[in-house]
Amino acid sequence: MAKSSPLSLNELMERAHNMAGIRLADIASDNNIMVPTDLRRDKGWIGQLIESELGALAGSKPEQDFLHLGVELKTIPIDHKGKPLETTYVTVAPLINIQGMTWENSVVYHKLQRVLWVPVEGERSIPVGERRVGTPILWQPTAQQAKQLQQDWEEIMELIALGQVDKITARQGEVLQLRPKAANSKVLTESISEDGSIQLSNPRGFYLKIDFTQQILTNEFS
Repeated sequence: MAKSSPLSLNELMERAHNMAGIRLADIASDNNIMVPTDLRRDKGWIGQLIESELGALAGSKPEQDFLHLGVELKTIPIDHKGKPLETTYVTVAPLINIQGMTWENSVVYHKLQRVLWVPVEGERSIPVGERRVGTPILWQPTAQQAKQLQQDWEEIMELIALGQVDKITARQGEVLQLRPKAANSKVLTESISEDGSIQLSNPRGFYLKIDFTQQILTNEFS
């Protein structure tokens, strides 16, 4: 059963710190949730488990997980050296109706204003239930990080507006990248074509690159 939402930032951080060092199997048992054998079919399971334990409210809505506290929750799988093992999904990218959209009113900006990072052991050699939760980090972007994020977002959104969405690769962007976000390549959504008409493309999502999240963890723990 999901916990009630924390009423204050202190309560949220206390819950997050109380998870540090605990096995996922123990957290799952506490929440009456079954532990999957592996994550191939349950890719979002760890994130959902941590959301449940901390009392996050947003689910898949395009808003912060703890809107009343101004905090987004991100679990991040790490290896034994503390390095992130994958990019971090932020939100779905808008591919139509983007006139007048600015960095300050974008979902990416809103979600990354303040993030509670919860590192979790992610190496495949460790059974899912045996993986332990790490020390949480409450992060706000520095002026430099905010500038990098804005620059990448604006460049990517400009290419989308010009009908170039299908030419954008994951290499684009210093810290933020655009990648297909769907179960398979058959899933299609509307996007802007080069002549300004509507075409069909794969849905896209914004992701934070590994080097960027690595920097966040390093800055915190060094």
